[in-house]
Amino acid sequence: MVGPDSATEDEGWVDRYDRLLQASGLDRATIFAQSLQAPAPERQGLFSLAQCLDQPELLVQQIGRDYPDAEDRKTVRAYASVLQQDLALSVLAPLTLRLFRDGEAPVADPARIYLAPIEETGQTVSRWFQTPGQPMASEQGFQRGMAAQTQAWYPVFRQQLGVSPGAYWSSVGLGLGAPFSAVWNLADPASVCDLAQQWLETFRNDANRFIDWIPAVFAEQRTAIPQRKGCCLRYLLPEGGYCGTCGVYRKERMAGINSPPFTTDQ
Repeated sequence: MVGPDSATEDEGWVDRYDRLLQASGLDRATIFAQSLQAPAPERQGLFSLAQCLDQPELLVQQIGRDYPDAEDRKTVRAYASVLQQDLALSVLAPLTLRLFRDGEAPVADPARIYLAPIEETGQTVSRWFQTPGQPMASEQGFQRGMAAQTQAWYPVFRQQLGVSPGAYWSSVGLGLGAPFSAVWNLADPASVCDLAQQWLETFRNDANRFIDWIPAVFAEQRTAIPQRKGCCLRYLLPEGGYCGTCGVYRKERMAGINSPPFTTDQ
């Protein structure tokens, strides 16, 4: 049987992903039903990402209004970093999942991406959303468009909002790698890690540089995990804590993980 890593030269990513699922006996409809939420009802935005990129002070001021503990530059920077991670997970991730499900998807459009008002005290997740109506892009168009957009956003988040390169690009990598996170404990770990790393390389930005996909064993279960080389700084916020991919304890976690040399025929 042809393995998920033996791609032909003209094979698309949707086909390669489908073969990964098939090799592990997974049903693609079930995987996407579990990982892609139904479209949210119409939401109201405070301002668009395009406005934020043009006037970064809009986000700084909103952070001050939404999070009373943001009283110094360090905390404002932490909130900006966490909100940038939410941008990647709430916008880039579902768009990438749609591409792998349908073979086409809209590219992230800053003029259509909005920051929603907080619904509860301290909320930092599910705040960014993209409104519908943008044309669909093919696999190659999606890759080119997403690469261009994430590269264009970087200077503002880095220079004006203080988000570190590792935090920015590892969050982007998590968003673009969403189809592989969807099967992290379901599909063959070595195949997931290899294909996820190759996928991130196609964007030709630093997302791949700041994410390592590694096969690991947790409680005797073989898994594939994305390990960040940057930290989103959530641990600095009230009740923030550390996420399972955080780079703060990267060396300790890597040393403690049982990572045998998996092969795809195990």
